[in-house]
Amino acid sequence: MSEPTEIYAAILGATAPIEWKTLAPHFARGDLLWVDATLDLVAVAEALIADDSARVKGWLDAGQLAQATDAQASDWHERDPDNLWAVVIRPWVLVQERAG
Repeated sequence: MSEPTEIYAAILGATAPIEWKTLAPHFARGDLLWVDATLDLVAVAEALIADDSARVKGWLDAGQLAQATDAQASDWHERDPDNLWAVVIRPWVLVQERAG
């Protein structure tokens, strides 16, 4: 396995657990991107920063990366899960609900 890049390490350091109430305003503005739990949140953020359109398009096409939906927002509001993680990659906030 290769060593993480400096960008990956910086993103990792900026990634943290977050409460839904903190994410809700970003959702309301349309700035919240959902990342499937099978993906590495930091790698997705790194691909967005690098403008790696092939990887991003692949995730979008596979339904593994998408703008957060009303149904997801409602679910997160109701459950208030404690396993949401987020990172800001302007203009987006990426959110991932981690397994378990």
